[in-house]
Amino acid sequence: MDVNQKIAKQMNLKRFFIFFLLTTIAGLIATAHKKPNIILIIGDDISWDDFSCYGNREVKTPNIDRLALQGIRFDNFFLTASSCSPSRNSIITGRYPHNTGAAELHTEPPLEMVSFPEILKQNGYYTAHSGKFHMGEYAKRGFDISTQGKEIGDGGEEKWLETLQNRLKEKPFFMWFAALDAHRDWGSNSFSGTHDSTQITPPYYLVNGQKTKTDIAKYYDEIARFDSYIGLIVEELEQQNVLDNTLILIMADNGRAFPHSKTRVNDRGIKTPFVAFWPKGIGKNPKTCTSLVSAIDIAPLILELSGAQIPESVQGVSFAKLLKNPEKPFRNYVFAEHNWHDYEAHERMVRTKDFLYILNSRPQFLNTGPADAVGSPSFADLTELNKKDRLSVKQAEVFITPRPTEELYKNAEDPDQFNNLANTENYAEIKAGLKMVLLDWMNETGDNIPETLTKDWYEKVPGYIKTANHGTRGEMPGIKNNAVKINIKGKF
Repeated sequence: MDVNQKIAKQMNLKRFFIFFLLTTIAGLIATAHKKPNIILIIGDDISWDDFSCYGNREVKTPNIDRLALQGIRFDNFFLTASSCSPSRNSIITGRYPHNTGAAELHTEPPLEMVSFPEILKQNGYYTAHSGKFHMGEYAKRGFDISTQGKEIGDGGEEKWLETLQNRLKEKPFFMWFAALDAHRDWGSNSFSGTHDSTQITPPYYLVNGQKTKTDIAKYYDEIARFDSYIGLIVEELEQQNVLDNTLILIMADNGRAFPHSKTRVNDRGIKTPFVAFWPKGIGKNPKTCTSLVSAIDIAPLILELSGAQIPESVQGVSFAKLLKNPEKPFRNYVFAEHNWHDYEAHERMVRTKDFLYILNSRPQFLNTGPADAVGSPSFADLTELNKKDRLSVKQAEVFITPRPTEELYKNAEDPDQFNNLANTENYAEIKAGLKMVLLDWMNETGDNIPETLTKDWYEKVPGYIKTANHGTRGEMPGIKNNAVKINIKGKF
Protein backbone atom coordinates (compact mmCIF):
# COMPACT_ATOMS: atom_id res chain seq x y z
CA MET A 1 0.00 0.00 0.00
CA ASP A 2 1.50 3.34 -1.12
CA VAL A 3 1.45 6.59 0.87
CA ASN A 4 -1.61 7.97 -0.95
CA GLN A 5 -3.60 4.81 -0.22
CA LYS A 6 -2.65 4.95 3.46
CA ILE A 7 -3.73 8.58 3.66
CA ALA A 8 -7.01 7.77 1.91
CA LYS A 9 -7.65 4.88 4.29
CA GLN A 10 -6.96 7.07 7.32
CA MET A 11 -9.30 9.74 5.97
CA ASN A 12 -12.05 7.16 5.46
CA LEU A 13 -11.57 5.89 9.01
CA LYS A 14 -11.79 9.41 10.35
CA ARG A 15 -14.94 10.08 8.32
CA PHE A 16 -16.44 6.83 9.58
CA PHE A 17 -15.54 7.68 13.18
CA ILE A 18 -17.00 11.19 12.88
CA PHE A 19 -20.15 9.80 11.21
CA PHE A 20 -20.48 7.14 13.93
CA LEU A 21 -19.98 9.71 16.67
CA LEU A 22 -22.50 12.16 15.22
CA THR A 23 -25.02 9.39 14.62
CA THR A 24 -24.60 8.13 18.17
CA ILE A 25 -25.02 11.63 19.64
CA ALA A 26 -28.05 12.28 17.44
CA GLY A 27 -29.50 8.97 18.52
CA LEU A 28 -28.96 9.78 22.18
CA ILE A 29 -30.54 13.20 21.76
CA ALA A 30 -33.49 11.72 19.87
CA THR A 31 -33.95 9.08 22.57
CA ALA A 32 -33.69 11.71 25.28
CA HIS A 33 -36.30 13.87 23.57
CA LYS A 34 -38.71 10.94 23.50
CA LYS A 35 -38.65 10.89 27.27
CA PRO A 36 -41.16 13.32 28.76
CA ASN A 37 -40.03 16.52 30.36
CA ILE A 38 -41.64 16.86 33.78
CA ILE A 39 -42.45 19.91 35.90
CA LEU A 40 -43.86 19.44 39.41
CA ILE A 41 -45.35 22.68 40.76
CA ILE A 42 -46.20 22.80 44.46
CA GLY A 43 -48.23 25.54 46.13
CA ASP A 44 -47.73 26.22 49.83
CA ASP A 45 -50.70 25.85 52.22
CA ILE A 46 -53.45 25.70 49.58
CA SER A 47 -56.58 23.60 50.10
CA TRP A 48 -57.98 21.30 47.43
CA ASP A 49 -61.02 23.47 46.73
CA ASP A 50 -59.19 26.80 46.41
CA PHE A 51 -58.70 26.64 42.63
CA SER A 52 -61.57 27.69 40.35
CA CYS A 53 -61.46 24.39 38.49
CA TYR A 54 -62.47 22.66 41.75
CA GLY A 55 -65.63 24.72 42.06
CA ASN A 56 -64.40 27.79 43.94
CA ARG A 57 -66.16 30.72 42.23
CA GLU A 58 -64.35 33.45 44.18
CA VAL A 59 -60.65 32.69 43.65
CA LYS A 60 -59.09 33.60 40.29
CA THR A 61 -56.90 30.84 38.79
CA PRO A 62 -57.32 31.08 34.99
CA ASN A 63 -54.01 29.44 34.08
CA ILE A 64 -54.50 26.39 36.29
CA ASP A 65 -58.10 26.14 35.07
CA ARG A 66 -56.92 26.14 31.46
CA LEU A 67 -54.53 23.26 32.12
CA ALA A 68 -57.27 21.34 33.93
CA LEU A 69 -59.58 21.82 30.93
CA GLN A 70 -56.92 20.28 28.68
CA GLY A 71 -55.73 17.60 31.07
CA ILE A 72 -56.88 15.62 34.08
CA ARG A 73 -58.34 16.99 37.31
CA PHE A 74 -57.89 14.49 40.14
CA ASP A 75 -60.71 14.71 42.68
CA ASN A 76 -59.44 12.24 45.28
CA PHE A 77 -55.75 12.97 45.63
CA PHE A 78 -54.37 12.82 49.19
CA LEU A 79 -51.20 13.88 50.98
CA THR A 80 -49.54 11.86 53.72
CA ALA A 81 -49.28 14.79 56.13
CA SER A 82 -50.92 18.20 56.50
CA SER A 83 -47.62 19.75 57.48
CA CYS A 84 -45.00 21.23 55.16
CA SER A 85 -41.66 19.43 55.47
CA PRO A 86 -43.10 15.96 56.30
CA SER A 87 -45.40 16.25 53.28
CA ARG A 88 -42.67 17.39 50.88
CA ASN A 89 -40.21 14.74 52.06
CA SER A 90 -42.92 12.16 51.52
CA ILE A 91 -43.55 13.38 47.97
CA ILE A 92 -39.89 13.45 46.94
CA THR A 93 -39.05 9.99 48.40
CA GLY A 94 -42.33 8.16 47.82
CA ARG A 95 -42.34 7.19 51.52
CA TYR A 96 -44.62 7.83 54.48
CA PRO A 97 -43.41 10.54 56.89
CA HIS A 98 -42.43 8.14 59.69
CA ASN A 99 -40.52 6.08 57.09
CA THR A 100 -38.44 9.08 56.03
CA GLY A 101 -37.09 9.60 59.55
CA ALA A 102 -38.53 13.14 59.50
CA ALA A 103 -42.13 12.82 60.63
CA GLU A 104 -42.17 16.16 62.43
CA LEU A 105 -42.03 19.68 61.03
CA HIS A 106 -38.52 21.13 60.57
CA THR A 107 -36.77 17.75 60.78
CA GLU A 108 -34.63 16.14 58.08
CA PRO A 109 -34.29 12.58 56.76
CA PRO A 110 -30.87 10.93 57.05
CA LEU A 111 -28.32 11.62 54.33
CA GLU A 112 -28.65 8.09 52.92
CA MET A 113 -32.30 8.71 51.98
CA VAL A 114 -32.84 8.71 48.20
CA SER A 115 -35.10 11.12 46.32
CA PHE A 116 -36.61 10.49 42.90
CA PRO A 117 -34.87 13.54 41.31
CA GLU A 118 -31.56 11.93 42.26
CA ILE A 119 -32.55 8.82 40.31
CA LEU A 120 -33.69 10.95 37.35
CA LYS A 121 -30.35 12.76 37.39
CA GLN A 122 -28.50 9.43 37.33
CA ASN A 123 -30.64 8.39 34.35
CA GLY A 124 -29.85 11.28 32.03
CA TYR A 125 -32.26 13.98 33.15
CA TYR A 126 -31.31 17.59 33.77
CA THR A 127 -32.85 18.34 37.17
CA ALA A 128 -33.52 21.75 38.69
CA HIS A 129 -35.20 23.14 41.77
CA SER A 130 -36.36 26.69 42.34
CA GLY A 131 -38.34 28.12 45.26
CA LYS A 132 -39.11 26.74 48.69
CA PHE A 133 -37.06 23.68 49.65
CA HIS A 134 -37.66 22.63 53.28
CA MET A 135 -36.56 19.01 52.88
CA GLY A 136 -32.95 18.51 53.94
CA GLU A 137 -29.40 18.04 52.72
CA TYR A 138 -30.01 14.60 51.19
CA ALA A 139 -32.51 16.03 48.71
CA LYS A 140 -30.01 18.56 47.32
CA ARG A 141 -28.10 15.73 45.64
CA GLY A 142 -30.99 15.28 43.26
CA PHE A 143 -30.63 18.63 41.53
CA ASP A 144 -28.11 19.94 39.03
CA ILE A 145 -29.09 23.40 40.19
CA SER A 146 -31.11 24.63 43.18
CA THR A 147 -32.20 28.24 43.71
CA GLN A 148 -33.23 29.21 47.23
CA GLY A 149 -33.03 32.18 49.60
CA LYS A 150 -33.69 35.82 48.75
CA GLU A 151 -33.34 35.19 45.01
CA ILE A 152 -36.70 33.43 44.83
CA GLY A 153 -38.67 36.56 45.78
CA ASP A 154 -41.60 37.11 48.12
CA GLY A 155 -43.77 34.43 46.53
CA GLY A 156 -41.00 31.95 45.78
CA GLU A 157 -41.58 31.93 42.02
CA GLU A 158 -39.18 34.69 40.93
CA LYS A 159 -36.57 32.33 39.39
CA TRP A 160 -38.86 29.74 37.82
CA LEU A 161 -38.83 31.24 34.34
CA GLU A 162 -35.07 31.86 34.34
CA THR A 163 -34.44 28.29 35.52
CA LEU A 164 -36.48 26.95 32.62
CA GLN A 165 -34.81 29.26 30.10
CA ASN A 166 -31.28 28.32 31.23
CA ARG A 167 -31.79 24.57 31.26
CA LEU A 168 -29.42 22.18 29.53
CA LYS A 169 -31.09 21.74 26.13
CA GLU A 170 -29.49 18.39 25.24
CA LYS A 171 -31.29 16.46 27.98
CA PRO A 172 -34.86 15.82 29.04
CA PHE A 173 -35.56 17.88 32.12
CA PHE A 174 -37.28 17.66 35.48
CA MET A 175 -38.16 20.84 37.38
CA TRP A 176 -39.31 21.04 41.02
CA PHE A 177 -40.95 24.47 41.28
CA ALA A 178 -42.11 25.22 44.82
CA ALA A 179 -43.87 28.47 45.68
CA LEU A 180 -44.00 30.23 49.02
CA ASP A 181 -47.47 31.34 47.96
CA ALA A 182 -49.85 31.08 49.72
CA HIS A 183 -48.03 30.69 53.05
CA ARG A 184 -48.67 33.29 55.75
CA ASP A 185 -47.95 36.14 56.23
CA TRP A 186 -49.69 37.71 53.27
CA GLY A 187 -47.22 40.17 51.78
CA SER A 188 -48.24 43.17 49.67
CA ASN A 189 -47.59 42.46 45.99
CA SER A 190 -48.81 43.28 42.49
CA PHE A 191 -51.82 40.99 42.99
CA SER A 192 -52.94 42.61 46.26
CA GLY A 193 -56.57 43.69 45.91
CA THR A 194 -57.34 41.19 43.14
CA HIS A 195 -60.07 39.78 45.36
CA ASP A 196 -62.64 42.09 46.95
CA SER A 197 -63.17 41.13 50.60
CA THR A 198 -66.79 42.34 50.48
CA GLN A 199 -67.49 39.66 47.86
CA ILE A 200 -65.96 36.82 49.88
CA THR A 201 -68.14 34.15 51.53
CA PRO A 202 -66.13 32.30 54.20
CA PRO A 203 -66.75 28.56 54.67
CA TYR A 204 -69.48 27.99 57.26
CA TYR A 205 -67.02 26.70 59.86
CA LEU A 206 -65.31 30.11 59.93
CA VAL A 207 -66.92 33.39 60.98
CA ASN A 208 -68.64 35.48 58.32
CA GLY A 209 -66.93 38.60 59.65
CA GLN A 210 -64.84 41.32 58.06
CA LYS A 211 -61.54 40.15 59.57
CA THR A 212 -62.04 36.67 58.15
CA LYS A 213 -63.25 37.92 54.77
CA THR A 214 -60.21 40.20 54.43
CA ASP A 215 -57.97 37.32 55.52
CA ILE A 216 -59.37 35.04 52.84
CA ALA A 217 -59.20 37.75 50.14
CA LYS A 218 -55.46 38.22 50.81
CA TYR A 219 -54.98 34.45 50.74
CA TYR A 220 -56.71 34.31 47.36
CA ASP A 221 -54.48 37.15 46.10
CA GLU A 222 -51.42 34.98 46.76
CA ILE A 223 -53.02 32.04 44.96
CA ALA A 224 -53.60 34.36 41.99
CA ARG A 225 -49.90 35.25 41.97
CA PHE A 226 -49.01 31.52 42.08
CA ASP A 227 -51.35 30.96 39.13
CA SER A 228 -49.82 33.81 37.10
CA TYR A 229 -46.33 32.27 37.24
CA ILE A 230 -47.75 28.97 36.01
CA GLY A 231 -49.06 30.88 33.00
CA LEU A 232 -45.56 32.23 32.32
CA ILE A 233 -44.09 28.72 32.49
CA VAL A 234 -46.61 27.42 29.96
CA GLU A 235 -45.84 30.33 27.60
CA GLU A 236 -42.10 29.61 27.84
CA LEU A 237 -42.62 25.92 27.14
CA GLU A 238 -44.58 26.87 24.02
CA GLN A 239 -41.80 29.21 22.87
CA GLN A 240 -39.24 26.44 23.37
CA ASN A 241 -41.50 24.07 21.39
CA VAL A 242 -41.47 21.49 24.18
CA LEU A 243 -44.94 21.95 25.68
CA ASP A 244 -46.40 18.96 23.87
CA ASN A 245 -44.06 16.48 25.56
CA THR A 246 -43.94 18.14 28.99
CA LEU A 247 -45.94 16.67 31.85
CA ILE A 248 -47.02 19.47 34.21
CA LEU A 249 -48.27 18.43 37.65
CA ILE A 250 -49.82 21.04 39.96
CA MET A 251 -50.56 20.40 43.63
CA ALA A 252 -50.15 21.73 47.20
CA ASP A 253 -48.30 20.45 50.26
CA ASN A 254 -51.16 20.75 52.80
CA GLY A 255 -54.39 22.58 53.54
CA ARG A 256 -54.85 26.33 53.92
CA ALA A 257 -53.32 27.97 57.02
CA PHE A 258 -56.68 28.64 58.64
CA PRO A 259 -58.36 27.10 61.67
CA HIS A 260 -60.07 23.78 60.78
CA SER A 261 -57.68 23.06 57.86
CA LYS A 262 -53.88 22.92 58.06
CA THR A 263 -52.57 20.11 60.35
CA ARG A 264 -55.88 18.21 60.11
CA VAL A 265 -55.94 14.64 58.80
CA ASN A 266 -59.39 15.01 57.29
CA ASP A 267 -60.08 16.27 53.76
CA ARG A 268 -59.68 19.91 54.85
CA GLY A 269 -56.02 19.25 55.65
CA ILE A 270 -54.96 16.17 53.67
CA LYS A 271 -56.78 16.44 50.35
CA THR A 272 -54.87 18.35 47.67
CA PRO A 273 -55.76 19.77 44.28
CA PHE A 274 -53.92 17.81 41.62
CA VAL A 275 -53.94 18.73 37.94
CA ALA A 276 -52.02 16.79 35.27
CA PHE A 277 -51.38 18.31 31.83
CA TRP A 278 -49.46 16.51 29.07
CA PRO A 279 -50.73 16.87 25.48
CA LYS A 280 -48.61 14.03 24.07
CA GLY A 281 -49.35 11.65 26.91
CA ILE A 282 -52.98 12.34 27.83
CA GLY A 283 -54.38 14.45 24.99
CA LYS A 284 -56.14 17.80 25.28
CA ASN A 285 -59.67 16.74 26.14
CA PRO A 286 -60.80 17.49 29.71
CA LYS A 287 -60.89 14.48 31.98
CA THR A 288 -61.70 13.88 35.63
CA CYS A 289 -60.26 11.11 37.79
CA THR A 290 -62.12 10.11 40.95
CA SER A 291 -59.79 7.24 41.89
CA LEU A 292 -57.98 7.40 45.24
CA VAL A 293 -54.33 8.38 44.81
CA SER A 294 -51.66 9.11 47.43
CA ALA A 295 -48.79 11.60 47.25
CA ILE A 296 -46.36 8.70 47.71
CA ASP A 297 -47.50 7.53 44.25
CA ILE A 298 -45.96 10.57 42.52
CA ALA A 299 -42.35 9.36 42.76
CA PRO A 300 -42.99 5.97 41.12
CA LEU A 301 -45.17 7.61 38.45
CA ILE A 302 -42.38 9.97 37.41
CA LEU A 303 -39.73 7.26 37.55
CA GLU A 304 -41.81 4.92 35.40
CA LEU A 305 -42.49 7.61 32.81
CA SER A 306 -38.78 8.46 32.68
CA GLY A 307 -37.81 4.83 32.10
CA ALA A 308 -35.85 4.66 35.36
CA GLN A 309 -36.05 1.73 37.74
CA ILE A 310 -38.22 2.23 40.80
CA PRO A 311 -36.19 1.35 43.93
CA GLU A 312 -37.53 -0.86 46.70
CA SER A 313 -37.46 2.11 49.06
CA VAL A 314 -40.46 3.64 47.29
CA GLN A 315 -43.66 2.71 49.13
CA GLY A 316 -45.96 4.25 46.55
CA VAL A 317 -47.31 2.72 43.34
CA SER A 318 -47.21 4.39 39.91
CA PHE A 319 -50.58 5.58 38.65
CA ALA A 320 -49.42 5.90 35.03
CA LYS A 321 -52.44 3.89 33.89
CA LEU A 322 -54.73 6.66 35.15
CA LEU A 323 -53.13 9.14 32.75
CA LYS A 324 -54.39 6.97 29.88
CA ASN A 325 -57.62 5.80 31.52
CA PRO A 326 -58.66 8.15 34.35
CA GLU A 327 -61.83 6.18 34.99
CA LYS A 328 -59.93 3.07 36.11
CA PRO A 329 -59.92 2.18 39.83
CA PHE A 330 -56.65 2.51 41.69
CA ARG A 331 -56.23 2.52 45.47
CA ASN A 332 -58.65 1.11 48.02
CA TYR A 333 -56.96 3.01 50.87
CA VAL A 334 -54.91 6.14 51.49
CA PHE A 335 -53.10 6.76 54.78
CA ALA A 336 -51.92 9.94 56.48
CA GLU A 337 -50.41 11.10 59.74
CA HIS A 338 -50.12 14.22 61.85
CA ASN A 339 -47.18 14.65 64.19
CA TRP A 340 -45.68 17.66 65.93
CA HIS A 341 -46.22 20.93 64.11
CA ASP A 342 -45.73 23.70 66.68
CA TYR A 343 -47.85 21.63 69.08
CA GLU A 344 -47.75 18.06 70.42
CA ALA A 345 -49.83 15.68 68.30
CA HIS A 346 -50.17 12.10 67.10
CA GLU A 347 -53.04 11.31 64.73
CA ARG A 348 -53.35 8.61 62.09
CA MET A 349 -55.90 8.35 59.29
CA VAL A 350 -57.12 5.81 56.76
CA ARG A 351 -59.56 6.81 54.04
CA THR A 352 -61.56 4.90 51.49
CA LYS A 353 -63.87 6.41 48.91
CA ASP A 354 -66.78 6.00 51.29
CA PHE A 355 -65.38 6.50 54.80
CA LEU A 356 -62.62 8.24 56.73
CA TYR A 357 -61.34 6.91 60.07
CA ILE A 358 -59.04 8.82 62.46
CA LEU A 359 -57.18 7.50 65.51
CA ASN A 360 -56.02 10.25 67.87
CA SER A 361 -53.56 9.28 70.60
CA ARG A 362 -53.47 12.81 72.06
CA PRO A 363 -57.19 13.59 72.49
CA GLN A 364 -56.51 15.79 75.54
CA PHE A 365 -55.16 18.55 73.29
CA LEU A 366 -57.02 21.12 71.20
CA ASN A 367 -56.49 21.19 67.45
CA THR A 368 -56.57 24.93 66.84
CA GLY A 369 -54.39 24.62 63.78
CA PRO A 370 -50.69 25.58 63.68
CA ALA A 371 -49.27 28.73 65.25
CA ASP A 372 -49.66 30.79 62.09
CA ALA A 373 -53.36 29.93 61.95
CA VAL A 374 -53.72 30.74 65.66
CA GLY A 375 -52.26 34.17 64.97
CA SER A 376 -54.59 34.85 62.05
CA PRO A 377 -57.47 37.36 61.82
CA SER A 378 -59.76 34.40 61.13
CA PHE A 379 -58.84 32.86 64.48
CA ALA A 380 -59.38 36.25 66.14
CA ASP A 381 -62.94 36.32 64.77
CA LEU A 382 -63.57 32.83 66.14
CA THR A 383 -62.09 33.72 69.53
CA GLU A 384 -64.14 36.88 69.85
CA LEU A 385 -67.44 35.12 69.17
CA ASN A 386 -66.46 32.13 71.29
CA LYS A 387 -66.08 34.42 74.32
CA LYS A 388 -69.62 35.61 73.66
CA ASP A 389 -70.86 32.03 73.21
CA ARG A 390 -72.04 32.88 69.71
CA LEU A 391 -70.28 30.21 67.65
CA SER A 392 -72.05 27.34 65.94
CA VAL A 393 -71.12 23.83 67.06
CA LYS A 394 -68.93 23.35 63.99
CA GLN A 395 -67.21 26.72 64.34
CA ALA A 396 -66.51 26.05 68.02
CA GLU A 397 -64.94 22.65 67.29
CA VAL A 398 -61.41 24.15 67.43
CA PHE A 399 -61.96 25.05 71.10
CA ILE A 400 -63.29 21.66 72.24
CA THR A 401 -61.24 19.39 74.49
CA PRO A 402 -60.94 16.53 75.03
CA ARG A 403 -61.26 15.56 71.39
CA PRO A 404 -62.53 12.16 70.29
CA THR A 405 -60.02 9.32 70.34
CA GLU A 406 -61.73 7.86 67.28
CA GLU A 407 -63.53 9.57 64.44
CA LEU A 408 -65.51 8.06 61.57
CA TYR A 409 -67.09 10.00 58.73
CA LYS A 410 -69.26 9.06 55.78
CA ASN A 411 -67.72 11.10 53.01
CA ALA A 412 -70.59 11.45 50.53
CA GLU A 413 -73.09 12.61 53.16
CA ASP A 414 -70.61 14.63 55.21
CA PRO A 415 -67.88 15.97 52.86
CA ASP A 416 -66.45 18.38 55.46
CA GLN A 417 -66.37 15.56 58.04
CA PHE A 418 -68.01 17.07 61.10
CA ASN A 419 -70.62 14.39 61.90
CA ASN A 420 -68.62 11.79 63.86
CA LEU A 421 -70.16 8.30 63.53
CA ALA A 422 -67.49 6.50 65.59
CA ASN A 423 -69.88 5.77 68.48
CA THR A 424 -72.87 4.96 66.28
CA GLU A 425 -73.97 1.34 66.53
CA ASN A 426 -74.95 1.13 62.87
CA TYR A 427 -71.33 1.81 61.85
CA ALA A 428 -69.54 -0.27 64.49
CA GLU A 429 -68.51 -2.94 62.01
CA ILE A 430 -67.16 -0.43 59.49
CA LYS A 431 -65.23 1.36 62.23
CA ALA A 432 -63.71 -1.90 63.49
CA GLY A 433 -62.66 -2.88 59.97
CA LEU A 434 -61.00 0.44 59.18
CA LYS A 435 -59.30 0.52 62.58
CA MET A 436 -57.79 -2.90 61.88
CA VAL A 437 -56.56 -1.72 58.46
CA LEU A 438 -54.97 1.34 60.06
CA LEU A 439 -53.31 -0.58 62.90
CA ASP A 440 -51.97 -3.14 60.42
CA TRP A 441 -50.50 -0.32 58.32
CA MET A 442 -48.86 1.23 61.38
CA ASN A 443 -47.41 -2.13 62.43
CA GLU A 444 -46.18 -3.14 58.97
CA THR A 445 -44.53 0.20 58.24
CA GLY A 446 -42.84 0.51 61.64
CA ASP A 447 -44.95 3.35 63.01
CA ASN A 448 -45.42 3.69 66.77
CA ILE A 449 -46.84 5.96 69.49
CA PRO A 450 -43.92 7.20 71.63
CA GLU A 451 -44.64 7.92 75.27
CA THR A 452 -42.61 11.12 75.09
CA LEU A 453 -43.50 13.06 71.98
CA THR A 454 -42.25 16.55 71.19
CA LYS A 455 -44.30 18.93 73.34
CA ASP A 456 -45.83 22.32 72.48
CA TRP A 457 -43.23 24.89 71.50
CA TYR A 458 -45.74 27.74 71.61
CA GLU A 459 -48.75 28.77 73.65
CA LYS A 460 -52.03 28.35 71.78
CA VAL A 461 -52.58 32.08 71.62
CA PRO A 462 -51.54 34.62 68.98
CA GLY A 463 -47.99 35.92 68.94
CA TYR A 464 -45.74 32.83 68.85
CA ILE A 465 -45.26 32.94 72.61
CA LYS A 466 -42.66 30.29 73.44
CA THR A 467 -43.21 27.62 76.07
CA ALA A 468 -40.57 26.18 78.40
CA ASN A 469 -40.34 23.21 75.97
CA HIS A 470 -39.37 25.35 72.98
CA GLY A 471 -36.49 23.80 71.03
CA THR A 472 -36.66 20.41 72.79
CA ARG A 473 -37.50 17.33 70.74
CA GLY A 474 -39.13 14.19 72.05
CA GLU A 475 -39.05 10.77 70.40
CA MET A 476 -39.81 10.79 66.70
CA PRO A 477 -42.52 8.32 65.61
CA GLY A 478 -40.94 5.38 63.78
CA ILE A 479 -37.42 5.86 65.12
CA LYS A 480 -37.77 3.11 67.73
CA ASN A 481 -38.65 0.58 65.01
CA ASN A 482 -36.00 1.84 62.57
CA ALA A 483 -38.80 2.68 60.14
CA VAL A 484 -36.35 4.35 57.73
CA LYS A 485 -35.22 0.84 56.77
CA ILE A 486 -38.74 -0.54 56.30
CA ASN A 487 -40.04 -0.55 52.71
CA ILE A 488 -43.35 -2.37 53.18
CA LYS A 489 -46.11 -0.51 51.35
CA GLY A 490 -49.06 -1.47 53.53
CA LYS A 491 -52.54 -2.24 52.22
CA PHE A 492 -53.31 -0.88 48.77
